[in-house]
Amino acid sequence: MSAVDPIADFLTRVRNASRIKRREVQMPSSNLKVEIAKILKEEGYIKNYKVQETKPQNVLTVTLKYVEAGAAVITGSRRISKPGCRVFCTRDSVPKVLDGLGLAVISTSQGVVSGKRCEELGLGGEVLCAIW
Repeated sequence: MSAVDPIADFLTRVRNASRIKRREVQMPSSNLKVEIAKILKEEGYIKNYKVQETKPQNVLTVTLKYVEAGAAVITGSRRISKPGCRVFCTRDSVPKVLDGLGLAVISTSQGVVSGKRCEELGLGGEVLCAIW
């Protein structure tokens, strides 16, 4: 079964796995999901990710990160730009998630980047999701 919205599927699988304290979560892989996982790793929201070459589709495995007390690092996520309603930002209106404590993932002409990186590059783009 293929998801209509692969980014929402990615966020839902990660959110559900973190709520039941799973160490890893697997999902069908795509270039966009791998780029989002890369940003989450760089920003410290997940431990690691890897892509397993399988037929008919590769599998993305995300290793979740928890703090000492056992609480998940990712406490919430939200899909911003949806297939039926795209949301864009300019370089001057990059969204701040929880006043800078969260992470916005933005698809720009330079690729998929975090909101902070988007401001550094002076770019705007499609606001894919917010993670906190």
